[in-house]
Amino acid sequence: MTVIPTIGTVMVDFWAKWCGPCLMLSPILEEIAVEKKINLIKIDVEVEPELAQQFNVTSLPTVIILKDNKIITSLTGSRPKSEYLKAISSIS
Repeated sequence: MTVIPTIGTVMVDFWAKWCGPCLMLSPILEEIAVEKKINLIKIDVEVEPELAQQFNVTSLPTVIILKDNKIITSLTGSRPKSEYLKAISSIS
């Protein structure tokens, strides 16, 4: 079992090359990571299917927000930037 070690707040982006919404979301997540000074980990589900299964990823894109190795929230589908920012800002 693969584990993603996290310290602080981390966004984990589960995506695939063939997923159009994933490709459109990617620059938005990168922008958020820079703005909020948090780590962004991108996981290609075709390269790491076991990791996607470990996190119960059943549709793409899926963004899981972790803080100190605990899942805070999971956002499935392409959403507006404001929803990701809201999820991150709710973490204290």
